[in-house]
Amino acid sequence: MIPIVTADEMYAIDREVTERIGIRDDSLMENAGQALFRVLKERIPHTARVAVLVGTGNNGGDGLVIARMLKSYGYDADVWLVPPQEKVKGAARTALEVYERSGYSWIAYEGNERAFAARVPHYDVIIDSLLGIGIKGDVRPPYKEIIEQVNRTSATVYAIDVPSGVPADGGDVSTAIRADVTLTVQCPKLGAYTFPAADYYGEIAVVDIGIPPLAVQVKTDARFLWEHSDVVQTMPKRKRSSHKGTHGKLLIVGGSKEMSGAVTMTAKAALRSGAGLVTMAVPETVYEAVASCVPEAMYRLWPAEGGAFAGVADWAGLDIDAMAIGPGMGRTEGVRRLVSELVRQPVPLVIDADALFFWDDYAERVRERSAPTVITPHPGEMARIVHRSIREVEHDRFGVSKRLAMEYGVYVVLKGPYTIVTTPDGAQYVNATGNPALAKGGSGDVLTGIVAAFLLQHEAVQPAVNNAVFVHGQAADWLVQNGHSLWDVLASDVIDALPAVLARLGDGAQV
Repeated sequence: MIPIVTADEMYAIDREVTERIGIRDDSLMENAGQALFRVLKERIPHTARVAVLVGTGNNGGDGLVIARMLKSYGYDADVWLVPPQEKVKGAARTALEVYERSGYSWIAYEGNERAFAARVPHYDVIIDSLLGIGIKGDVRPPYKEIIEQVNRTSATVYAIDVPSGVPADGGDVSTAIRADVTLTVQCPKLGAYTFPAADYYGEIAVVDIGIPPLAVQVKTDARFLWEHSDVVQTMPKRKRSSHKGTHGKLLIVGGSKEMSGAVTMTAKAALRSGAGLVTMAVPETVYEAVASCVPEAMYRLWPAEGGAFAGVADWAGLDIDAMAIGPGMGRTEGVRRLVSELVRQPVPLVIDADALFFWDDYAERVRERSAPTVITPHPGEMARIVHRSIREVEHDRFGVSKRLAMEYGVYVVLKGPYTIVTTPDGAQYVNATGNPALAKGGSGDVLTGIVAAFLLQHEAVQPAVNNAVFVHGQAADWLVQNGHSLWDVLASDVIDALPAVLARLGDGAQV
């Protein structure tokens, strides 16, 4: 896991390193620049024409160390110093002096604006070390004009730490670098995983610059990027002596006349994800439409009214270890009554889709549950739950998720690009797998099935939910890497990709 930090937390980490641990700030900057250069050296062709754009502060200082190393390795690199030289202070000033004493020159932007405008379209690579994590509000001249000129080029743009102009903590963006790759220093910043800020980052590569882990741990909230290695370490191993009961008995409650496919996709996904036994509870009027879709599942026919659940559950003879509710249920009065009854059951519960529509009716019962509860809203559903606009939710994904999870004691899976999983104690985990191919009906139903199946098989809830989200996204990634486009992927394709993804995870291999 890699910690995700706010700007203030990163400043606190820097102070911890320099003031308490005793690593000098100029040494830390040298370490950062060297580490960033090693990554860039593997990516930038030696024949490329490179521009390094240098601002003030630590970001500019990192750029100067990178520029020095580029030149020492024979790269054709122009260094543009945007602020007046006398405004470069502290460790960045030291980096500039070392750069100059190494025999290298730089170009002052001030007074050479026309020359910059003429040359910038001809660079193959532009390294953005203009503005760092301290930016707030609109970008002022001359940075605004420089950023606009860079964005009009066809160069490959590498941003250092954050794209210049993008608030580190997320929020609205006015003028900012649109990076192809962002090399984030030590810890990714919060804004990298919230929109619209995340749109400016491009590929995110985390570069370890040697900050002691203890300095990060003591200065940050529990907020992490859940990685491939975390999945491999926490996926359960199957024993040769196991049988279908070992891997859990799941009840999926869903379906209606208008949406009979959703519950079948949830069931298929759960079975593909290792659930031992799956029973589908559906309205009796829907049975014929779904009966042949999942031959491996068992069925319970519950009373129907108007093509949806009548509001009465039949528990006779049912033996279950977990339950998933919501896919395709509809939003009738009967469904409202049924959902309020289902949340009383003392088993791990996944609540999704239409079952979330009635959150206000049963939220207090959820708070009283002793068994784990997982809710999987998309931003629209989350907005309804917390009584805020979708825009407000999207601008505060971490905060909204954390408050809801801690208030009701639930695991919150706030879906979207960079899905956030929040535990009842407020710990948060970001998933970076997946792509726009998942932006299609049925994707959420598939995720519900994977989450429910993993709850049955993992000893702890947190890795179960995180691993389910990771696998769901990686299935979409695998499809796009193996013949599908971002346009054509169906939710059923994601289910079909699960065997390949799970097999590779079992081997510890990257997809």
